[in-house]
Amino acid sequence: MGQLVCGGATMQCSFGAAPSVLNVLPANRTMTAMPIANIMDNKPFVNIMPFGMCNSLANPVVASATAAAFGVLTPMPCMPVTAAPWAPGSPTVMVGNMPSLNNSSKCMCSYGGVIQVTSPGQFTIQVP
Repeated sequence: MGQLVCGGATMQCSFGAAPSVLNVLPANRTMTAMPIANIMDNKPFVNIMPFGMCNSLANPVVASATAAAFGVLTPMPCMPVTAAPWAPGSPTVMVGNMPSLNNSSKCMCSYGGVIQVTSPGQFTIQVP
């Protein structure tokens, strides 16, 4: 069984240089010590904060800086672009009429990065 993810969980992007913290708004009114996340908590700069520097050449800013440096990979500040919800979530536990987020869920950045939960923010509630 996986762990239920709540606000304050730490995440890492495969192209990011630093971890980030998941920010969950209390709109669903389902709480542990922090609000519990669902698969729709995927909004950039609201729920998902930047991961330091981005190394993805699919990011136009990184590609431009790398081209200006004659092909030497030049990381630039991360600007997450997450269009799709977290997948797969926990289909049997609903939070705000959406599947809850568990620690095995992933979120894709439009620049090719895979965002995953490294610490769920709590360790007492398990979900399938």
